Amino acid sequence: MAASDRQGRIPVVLPGEERGPLRKILGRLAIALTLIAFVAAVTYAGRGGYLDPEDGQISLLDAFYYSTVSITTTGYGDIRPVSDGARLATTILVTPARVLFLILLVGTTLEILAERSREAYRLARWRRRLKDHTIVCGYGAKGRSAVRTLISKGIGPDQIVVIEPDAEARTRATADGLAVVADSAATQAALLEAGIREASALVVAADRDDTAVLIALTARELNAEATIVASVREEENVHLLHQSGADAAITSSGAAGRLLGLSTQTPQVTEVMEDLLTVGEGLDLAERLVSEAEAGPVPRHAHQAIMVAIVRDGEVIRFDDDRAAELRPGDRVLELFSHRS
Repeated sequence: MAASDRQGRIPVVLPGEERGPLRKILGRLAIALTLIAFVAAVTYAGRGGYLDPEDGQISLLDAFYYSTVSITTTGYGDIRPVSDGARLATTILVTPARVLFLILLVGTTLEILAERSREAYRLARWRRRLKDHTIVCGYGAKGRSAVRTLISKGIGPDQIVVIEPDAEARTRATADGLAVVADSAATQAALLEAGIREASALVVAADRDDTAVLIALTARELNAEATIVASVREEENVHLLHQSGADAAITSSGAAGRLLGLSTQTPQVTEVMEDLLTVGEGLDLAERLVSEAEAGPVPRHAHQAIMVAIVRDGEVIRFDDDRAAELRPGDRVLELFSHRS
């Protein structure tokens, strides 16, 4: 079930938590009502052995009234068994029902207290481990694809936190073993609850461009060092993402449109692009740090990784740039390689 933060504002759902506390409470309420109805039926069936000082008769309403005050041990004493048969029924039927009702009541109370303690403990442990993690804002199609790629790159599910307001999407995320903050990522409170100050990266996979820009802006204010990547539908909003502090912006509709256009003329090109986007098989892109021993002219070896670009002092230098002919310590190399090689 959902655990709440210290102020009780933002619910956090951890992997493996039960999602149906209301169903459990309703089930126990049904048992309690069944016990009340049972005692009322016993009372009404033997109504001749009970005394009501008011009118001397036991109606169905009187039977339910007696059942309620008896099974809850309130015991006003106005309606009471007077015959031997009624007292015997009370002893062997009503009293066990009363004891069962009390056990149900006390057991539910103790279980709720114990469960709250377990939730608080799990939440405290989760917060202590939350460092250098990745936050994914939105668990729709884009968010799920981003998580699958992160996991294929070696990031464990316990190092990924999803912020998602939709209950159905949260259910999918927890089923995938992810911790979820049940709120909109556009709020500062949700980002703080997800540990934005300790996060190393933030993936913005919102459905709306204005929401993506707001999330990036808020996240950058809270963490100046984290890598922020975001997706927008329209290319005209890319510069807004960069101005908001995003390190990279992906145009989802524009990229899809370009692939569709390419497919009409050169479908094989799109096959290669899809291959590159599928992590862990076929062609793949990787980034690595250049060591001191590698500094110098770029080696040209066949059947090995092909250098695509160099990242130097924050600038991306393509392979056809003259500056890419030589590696320097501290450079990061983007390479194309095959998993079949």
